[in-house]
Amino acid sequence: MAKLTVTNRAGQEQSIEADNGLTVMEIIRDNGFDELLALCGGCCSCATCHVYVDDSFADKLPTITEDENDLLDSSEHRTPQSRLSCQIAFSDALDGLKVTIAPED
Repeated sequence: MAKLTVTNRAGQEQSIEADNGLTVMEIIRDNGFDELLALCGGCCSCATCHVYVDDSFADKLPTITEDENDLLDSSEHRTPQSRLSCQIAFSDALDGLKVTIAPED
């Protein structure tokens, strides 16, 4: 089973086993990271699942969509590593993916 490493807002890192077919948002939410609100449930209509993706995985992710880009523009904490975790489908190809939960807007 592939692993996802999540760093919370306090800087604590945790590696979790993740199933293919779920989004990174679902994996984070289902593993008790309460600070990732994901208010829209993964519909790409808010930015409360904002994460920073480790640079080494940037070329393995799907291209950012216009909707995702617009939502990230609303964040005061956007960086070049910013993505919405609901828009990243997890698979074995992303084994070892590291994300950091972005500060709350």
